[in-house]
Amino acid sequence: MPVKIRLQRHGKKGKPFYWIVAADSRSKRDGKYLEKLGTYNPNVNPAEINLDIDGSVQWLQNGAQPTETARGILSYKGVMLKKHLAEGVRKGAMTEEQAEEKFNAWVEEKTSSVDAKRGKLADADSVAKAEALAAEKAVNDARTAAAVEEEAEEVVEEEAEEIVEETAPEVEVTEEAPAAVAEEAPATEEVEAPIVEATEEAPATEEVEAPVVEATEEAPATEEVEAPVVETTKEEE
Repeated sequence: MPVKIRLQRHGKKGKPFYWIVAADSRSKRDGKYLEKLGTYNPNVNPAEINLDIDGSVQWLQNGAQPTETARGILSYKGVMLKKHLAEGVRKGAMTEEQAEEKFNAWVEEKTSSVDAKRGKLADADSVAKAEALAAEKAVNDARTAAAVEEEAEEVVEEEAEEIVEETAPEVEVTEEAPAAVAEEAPATEEVEAPIVEATEEAPATEEVEAPVVEATEEAPATEEVEAPVVETTKEEE
C-alpha cells in the first residue's frame, strides 16, 4: 500500500499543533496512522520540531513519500541528508563511520545556526522590552510633570483668590461712584420738563387770531345795505 509521511493536525483553534505521522495515503488527514514519527509546533519562533530521524529514514527507504511540508521538515532536521549518506554507504562510496561523522558535523553546524537565530531573537525581544519600558517611563514622567503643573496652577489660583478677597472692600467703594452719577442724571431731566411745556403753548396764539377771521367774514353785510339804494332808483323811474 502507498504510504505518506504527512502532518496530522491537533491543538486548539488558532493555535495548531501537528503530529508527523506515516499513514496510508487513502486514509483521512486526521484519521488512523501507521506510526507517529514526531511533532511540529509552529507557534514559537523558531518552530519546535521533535523527530525520530532513524525511523523517518527507514520509512523513506521503504518507499514512503513525504508531502511538501513534511519534506521541508525532514530536510530541516537532516533526515534527507542521512538517507543520502546511507545510500552512499550502501553503494560503497564511504564507510558508516565517515557517513556518521559528516552527519554529526552537519548537525553541529545546524544547531549553532539555530542557536544564533534564537540569540538574535532574544536580543530583539530584550531591545523591544527596553524600548517599551523607556516609552512607559516617558509617559509616566509626562503625567507626573502635568500633575505638578496642575498643582502649581491650583496654588496660584488660591493665592489670587486670597488677594482678591483682601482687596474686595476697596473695589466696593469705587463702585459707588457710577451709582451716584446715575441717580443724579434723572434730576436734570425733571428740571427741563417745564421748558418743553412752555414751548407747546404756541397754538394758543392761533386761537387769538380767530376773531380777526370772523371780522373779515362780515363783508357780505355791507352788500345788503346797498339793496335799498337800488329800490329808490326804480321809484324815480
